[in-house]
Amino acid sequence: MKRGDQTIEELLPHRAPFLFVDDIVSANKEEIVAVKTFDSETNLWLKGSFPEHNFVPGTILIESMAQCGGAAIKQMGILDGLFALTSIEHAEFFKGVEYDQPVKYVIKNIRISDKLIKQSGIAYVNELLALEATWLCVRMG
Repeated sequence: MKRGDQTIEELLPHRAPFLFVDDIVSANKEEIVAVKTFDSETNLWLKGSFPEHNFVPGTILIESMAQCGGAAIKQMGILDGLFALTSIEHAEFFKGVEYDQPVKYVIKNIRISDKLIKQSGIAYVNELLALEATWLCVRMG
């Protein structure tokens, strides 16, 4: 979980089992690309959500997307401080995301200020659309 000179753990306050970023593939002020694979062995605590379908819970996918966006913002040095996901403006699910499949997030920065980060993103599995969402993170401290 290393990107550049910083590990993901240095970019976010979250820790396992609630750290949902594997790698920030690319990041600039307009777009962020990141990935996460929810492996079935490490994430056993999540599997009760859809045990017969092997699906990662949708709320966890949105949290993962927001963590990816926040980590990239911090990695680029645009903002520092503690930000938390405070609202989900829009979320639409198109297919279930199964464990052990890499999820690619493509995130757009809509608004970045000292007090808030507004982003939207699309999640892909095998290049197929799985989720679209828009959310807001607010500075906590």
